[in-house]
Amino acid sequence: MEVEVAPSHGISSKVPAFGSAAGILAALVLTLAGCATSGRMQSASVDAPGGAVPARTPPPFASTYRPLPSQPTLIRNATILTAAGPRLEGASILMSDGKVAAVGADVGAPADAVVIDGTGKWVTPGLIDSHSHLGVYSAPGGRALSDGNEATAPNTAEVWAEHSVWPQDPQFPLALAGGVTTLQVLPGSANLFGGRSVTLKNVPSVSVQGMKFPGAPYGLKMACGENPKRVYGDKGRLPSTRMGNMAGYRAAWIRARAYADKWAKWEKDGSEPEKRPERDLQLETLAGVLAGEIRVQNHCYRADEMLQMIDLAKEFGYAIASFHHAVEAYKIRDVLAREGICGSLWSNWWGFKIEAYDGIPQNLALVDEAGACAILHSDSSQGIQRLNQDAAKALRAGREAGIDVGYEEAVRWITIHPAKAIGVDRWTGSLEPGKMADLVLWSGDPFSVYSRPEKVFVDGALLFDRADAARQPTTDFELGLPAKEVAW
Repeated sequence: MEVEVAPSHGISSKVPAFGSAAGILAALVLTLAGCATSGRMQSASVDAPGGAVPARTPPPFASTYRPLPSQPTLIRNATILTAAGPRLEGASILMSDGKVAAVGADVGAPADAVVIDGTGKWVTPGLIDSHSHLGVYSAPGGRALSDGNEATAPNTAEVWAEHSVWPQDPQFPLALAGGVTTLQVLPGSANLFGGRSVTLKNVPSVSVQGMKFPGAPYGLKMACGENPKRVYGDKGRLPSTRMGNMAGYRAAWIRARAYADKWAKWEKDGSEPEKRPERDLQLETLAGVLAGEIRVQNHCYRADEMLQMIDLAKEFGYAIASFHHAVEAYKIRDVLAREGICGSLWSNWWGFKIEAYDGIPQNLALVDEAGACAILHSDSSQGIQRLNQDAAKALRAGREAGIDVGYEEAVRWITIHPAKAIGVDRWTGSLEPGKMADLVLWSGDPFSVYSRPEKVFVDGALLFDRADAARQPTTDFELGLPAKEVAW
């Protein structure tokens, strides 16, 4: 997908903008206020990911994210899908201090709480996209903003997607208006090893550090199949075949293991500064995977190749968090369940290249039925705006095939399951007391094409309100457009 064509970045509807004067000023003040203590505070308050080499203080490019101001808020008499249990009818949810405080039929609220009548409305966790390229393929598009593929070598594990993310990409607020509160931004799939991913909170910021999800582990984008062999085969170099792909992976992991062993020996021998090994950014990322600190996010379409990638992971002792796209995941759904590997899938994209020909619309429901971690992802700047509708398509396809899938499970495809794949499920992805108050208030059934997000909360802060123009931020690109041209 990322290699075949440049992403489409059509912006035909109103873009809530993080670049508006008020929005940017507020974000700037909050970001700068957090900079001084960001490294120390993040490492003290959450389990921040480590590195393959001795830790540095503060960690490089540390998150400076701080929740925006919020006040206690009670949504009452709504239908709630918690992604952690059964559907709750006529229920209430209380948000306080940026957390979910209580969920259930009988929830009180402090005297200073904002009370929202949810009659006829639904509440879900904030949606999570495990496969996005927002910020690295920014709107309005073109070569100047095409920063997702470092297609200069088969192994570019040294690059980090966050160093390409443009926080003012107007596609971020469009995704927010679609209910997306968290997203994993990945490099493209031109290379065998594309580089590190970054997980972001979908909030306004002048820096990517201000969007980084505190404590979220990094991912490593790997790609198998047609993309890397085509990109480098066309350049007359390895890999030009699938066997070339596999040889490239194995050679890289052998180097990474030797690098990790060198550092381990240095630490065991007393960590003398003068004998400290030289850092290698590429091998540092791969060693982080071997140490279990970086999660492999593997672009792979065909069942046979996914099985080979599982064998490769076992050869070198690392885990695969999720296979992305995986249009043939239904063929190995039992293996995915047994190995604990998620499938980040589409509802019905298929046939755009040979390795995508064997896709079926029941893919996601079949993977879910087998007990594997099924995820609905976008890989699209437009699809991310309507993850709920894509999930509804997969839900219907499953039901028409006789698979008994309920809303309680389908909502997990776009909330807690992607949270699990990217390593943030202990903090977000379900509506449970103590978790981040990331949630969406829908106008109706979230799996209906006629329903839209009315309000979107991130850490309890109301960041989008369809009824309040002041909470529909606009980007620099839309500031000059007449209101009649930017209707939601």
